[in-house]
Amino acid sequence: MRILLCNDDGFRAPGIEALYEALRPLADVEVVAPEHNNSAKSNALSLHSPLYVHEASNGFRYVNGTPADCVHIALTGLLGYRPDLVVSGINNGANMGDDT
Repeated sequence: MRILLCNDDGFRAPGIEALYEALRPLADVEVVAPEHNNSAKSNALSLHSPLYVHEASNGFRYVNGTPADCVHIALTGLLGYRPDLVVSGINNGANMGDDT
């Protein structure tokens, strides 16, 4: 199984590292997450600025964009395959959904 892991808190957030470690024994896991915290941005896309993908020393890839940008970039060519599952989290704090 191949899993794409993303979040909205950024690739340095402790939650994404913990979830990566929990999923890694079960599947091949690729992390593509925002460079910085993007909480409350829902499904926003960056339409008018260039996006760049970088790789951190731990192998996580990060994008100077939103969580939706990360998933879009991963699914449309970065990974070179379609993952079986896309997982988001672990969130830092409460998820407010439509309340934000």
